[in-house]
Amino acid sequence: MSTYEDRLKALREELAKRKLDGFVVPLTDEHMSEYVGAYAQRLAWLTGFQGSAGSAVVLPAEAAIFVDGRYTLQVREQVDGNHWSYQSVPQTSIAAWLKDHAGQGARIGYDPWLHTRGWVKAARAALADKGAELVAVDTNPVDAVWPDRPEPSKAKLVVHGNDLAGKSSAEKRQEVADWLATRKADAVVVSALDSLAWLLNVRGEDVERTPVALAYAVVQADGTADLFVAPEKLGEDVAKHLGNAVRRHPRDAFAGYLAGLAGKTVAADPERAVAAIFEALDKAGARVIEARDPTVLAKAIKNAAEIAGHKAAQLRDGAALVRFLHWLSVEAPKGGLTELDASDRLEAFRRDTGKLRDLSFDTISGAGPNGAVVHYRVTEETNRPIEIDSLFLIDSGGQYEDGTTDVTRTVAIGTPTAEMKDRFTRVLRGHVALARAVFPVGTRGGQLDALARQFLWEAGLDYAHGTGHGVGSYLSVHEGPQRIATFGGGDEPLQAGMFLSNEPGYYKSGEYGIRVENLVLVETREIAGAEREMLGFETLTFAPIDRELIDTGVLTPGERAWIDGYHAEVRDRIGPLLDGDAKAWLDRVTQPL
Repeated sequence: MSTYEDRLKALREELAKRKLDGFVVPLTDEHMSEYVGAYAQRLAWLTGFQGSAGSAVVLPAEAAIFVDGRYTLQVREQVDGNHWSYQSVPQTSIAAWLKDHAGQGARIGYDPWLHTRGWVKAARAALADKGAELVAVDTNPVDAVWPDRPEPSKAKLVVHGNDLAGKSSAEKRQEVADWLATRKADAVVVSALDSLAWLLNVRGEDVERTPVALAYAVVQADGTADLFVAPEKLGEDVAKHLGNAVRRHPRDAFAGYLAGLAGKTVAADPERAVAAIFEALDKAGARVIEARDPTVLAKAIKNAAEIAGHKAAQLRDGAALVRFLHWLSVEAPKGGLTELDASDRLEAFRRDTGKLRDLSFDTISGAGPNGAVVHYRVTEETNRPIEIDSLFLIDSGGQYEDGTTDVTRTVAIGTPTAEMKDRFTRVLRGHVALARAVFPVGTRGGQLDALARQFLWEAGLDYAHGTGHGVGSYLSVHEGPQRIATFGGGDEPLQAGMFLSNEPGYYKSGEYGIRVENLVLVETREIAGAEREMLGFETLTFAPIDRELIDTGVLTPGERAWIDGYHAEVRDRIGPLLDGDAKAWLDRVTQPL
């Protein structure tokens, strides 16, 4: 099937065969993952959309694709508006759209292994108002018409040593057992891939950019666990590491195992476990407790070994990024560079460390107007030259065995306009305000979000993404539950030991994008005479901020002092890792304002 139109037609024919009047296609896998293996890229195959979040609905005569504000521009470039209508989330939802568009008495299919139980309940209620019904499919109809669908990865699991993890799997499983005891439960299902990797101190290569393995686990009240993973993915080293306390089963035995839990009290996470898991437990006659996966918060609060590893990774990564920024300062003014040239060169500098395992996400290398596409991904078709007197935005990160990085810098190529400098300085001042924030224990990320937006708001400007996301320890670059955002999360109290990003931005459609991103660590703050326990942020990322874009005249003394202090620290930490022209360049661009 050569075109996306052909694929849409084939799916409609398959739905008609199955007596379905529609089907929902989310971008996720059986583990509710953000980033998924090639075998689960059904949305991209069907529509051409290359973003990392979205869903689609196909009806007999119309189809819609649903994305959030990060992908407003991208979806229009990649998905044919003649066949798909563009829907914005959260302004609308699949359930609301189906209520308006599904026919009376329609049968709308869904794959219960790709949706949460909450989603199923909401969609079912919306359709019931219309006299339509939601129908679970046994096999996914997209798979039936996708002739060259890739197989799931067969890569072997690898051991993540206790020296890097800071705690053994046995200790972590005992903590889960203690959690089960307080709830008088027999077992908990762990289906999120990063949770499983963290719990068992293993990593994998089954999902590009995220070092996880396709598997499920059920942790028992005695601290033992049952692991469901394809047998060929387990080497002797991992089997020895897991020991007898972790029983191994084939991955396809998982559903059957759930069916055997009659009479047991089993916990499962309604956000992270798919509807099929709850349905299997209910059908088995288990008593189900809905509760957040007990590894989620434990994973988010990093221990001393994870923090030390992350800091080591950040220095290595920072040196690679500085080498790249120096290279860019030399080569870009000559002309002839493209977005792909830049992203490839930055990856090469990271690979030169000898420690890079993977990128932590596809590099966002946005020249001029492409920088305004928040989650832009450069391709041969979209590759733009990096032009003189423009802005270039590069958002990138690395996966190292000791840490996961994520950093964005916006660079002026040639001479920036007064507007560019104004917008950049507003973004930078918001970044500095958040970096300097001191706040009481119990503060939620959503309460801090306005600090980063305040200077944009003063000019009637804003950005359509969160200000900060959690980051894993050689795991997912986007990790919950902590966020700095006023929408789509941000309700989790921040705790010492959490990693987050600090990344306000501004995007002028068709012209340029600006983002300044560092990672930060939530830390306790000792304040003389304080009556509350207080927290603040330690900045973890070290790379220069482009001084050519800063309007120094509007900075307060405190802002100027922060920027100068940050640049001194960049020079002190990264300088010794460089030599020659790159070191001289860093010394020059980190001088006081």
